[in-house]
Amino acid sequence: MRVPLPAAFLQAPLTHRAYHNRAAGRPENSRAAVQAAISAGYGIEIDLQLSKDGTAMVFHDEALGRLTSATGPVKDRTAAELAQIKLHGSDETVPTLAEILALVAGQAPLLIEIKDQTDSMSETDGRLETETAALLADYKGAVAVMSFNPHSVARMASLAPHLARGLTTSAYDPADWAPLAAEICDRLRPIPDYDRTLSSFISHEAADLNRPRVAELKLQGAAILCWTIRSPAAEAKARKIAQNVTFETYPAALTT
Repeated sequence: MRVPLPAAFLQAPLTHRAYHNRAAGRPENSRAAVQAAISAGYGIEIDLQLSKDGTAMVFHDEALGRLTSATGPVKDRTAAELAQIKLHGSDETVPTLAEILALVAGQAPLLIEIKDQTDSMSETDGRLETETAALLADYKGAVAVMSFNPHSVARMASLAPHLARGLTTSAYDPADWAPLAAEICDRLRPIPDYDRTLSSFISHEAADLNRPRVAELKLQGAAILCWTIRSPAAEAKARKIAQNVTFETYPAALTT
């Protein structure tokens, strides 16, 4: 069953990795960034990685080094260990999805990107998807899930058929996606898995919105979101095609 993207996702702009601003003490994907998005009236996009002990953690990168003083993969640390690691620019630590769901509690639309756990966009072991589906089973509020990895989206279609789901999509320039194999980029570029995954939306790379396949999917009824917008001018350009934007570094307008 193809579940439509809730209307809330086509209204207020979506904050990329929540409404983050490290200088203001709001690191990306942090509790403070999530609360700031809610307070400002924006929607929220967050990312999930899996801890060593199978907990869904709200964190973008596979490795800890860019965002914390720790090093090594997120997947090599338990949730308890990650809860002790401070995010740069604040006293906050890496939050769990359960914590963020409790904080949002339906106050803003929540777009959840399940990060690829395979490093090759291949079939997943299902651990992160299973944990995500379990946590969202009783969640009250506008929520949707997406992933670059179509296998992950297909798993979510099976595990949580009541949830809206979509594909995060890209121009897949191999130079930008290394070490992902060029042949995998070539396969994913035309968005071949939209129907197989029973998706109802895509979130597409903003610079590539003119791709004919995007227009084709929109004509077929797909909701079109995009990533990542960093200026009002870029937003105005993107909105000629996309129905909403995922933004950062500037305060997007709440009316369009």
